[in-house]
Amino acid sequence: MKLNRYIDHTILKADSTKKDIDNIIDDAIKYNFKTICINPTWIDYASKKLSKYPNIGITTVIGFPLGANTTETKVFEAKDAIDNGANEIDMVMNIGKFKDKDFNYILNEINSIKEVIGKSHLLKVIVETALLSEKEIIKVTKIVDKSKADFIKTSTGFSTRGASFNDIVIMKSNIKGSTLIKAAGGISSSDDLNKIIDLGADRIGTSRGVSLMEGSETKEGY
Repeated sequence: MKLNRYIDHTILKADSTKKDIDNIIDDAIKYNFKTICINPTWIDYASKKLSKYPNIGITTVIGFPLGANTTETKVFEAKDAIDNGANEIDMVMNIGKFKDKDFNYILNEINSIKEVIGKSHLLKVIVETALLSEKEIIKVTKIVDKSKADFIKTSTGFSTRGASFNDIVIMKSNIKGSTLIKAAGGISSSDDLNKIIDLGADRIGTSRGVSLMEGSETKEGY
């Protein structure tokens, strides 16, 4: 697969404007990225603008960026997003519940969201590895792998760090089923991109898609 088709071209800043959304849509069309990743308020607008480009999907975020919404709220958000034209859902797990070892809560919430969006839409679970120990990353990987989710995702891009190479190594070595891996945040060069894919990432979340395609390093952005 070409590198561009690994990328969810991302803009999740609170002050994003219609012009910003137009820009990432134009980028996605130019570079044929896998999806654009946007906040839910822009889904309907982006869906209409991409109607002639079925090869470019729309990813949105649910329970973002803290994951502390109720399950019922996340389920509503996810259904609303799909109804408005989203193809893929990146949900933030309830990190506090996980820290409290309420693993059934985590599993049930993931499955409730997958149930409402259906098999034809992908679900990625953001676990925020920056806030987890290596032992906790192992545990959460096994939970997501046991669930009905399609991907485990490293990061929101809004915590203390994004994806690390070690995150991917740990996840890859603890997946026994068909769960895929999305790395997000901190991928700032084409070397980083290639290495993290080689380690096992199946999708990349980044606002640096254009610079990565053009081989120009940047240290700014998601």
